[in-house]
Amino acid sequence: MNQKRTFGSLLTLLGIAGIIYGALGLIGMANLSKINSAVPLGVGLVFFFAGISLVRATGDRA
Repeated sequence: MNQKRTFGSLLTLLGIAGIIYGALGLIGMANLSKINSAVPLGVGLVFFFAGISLVRATGDRA
């Protein structure tokens, strides 16, 4: 497996975790205020979209 594709998958998974944690903070289920939950949500979105674009841009080699 290509290292770029593996790193993209890792970034995508970390992004999903950050989005979930930030969303839980927004609805009050995590131990965060509404303002402080914007940080993990924003970082999660950046990681998610960076990972998705890295996976899509990396071509498969047979």
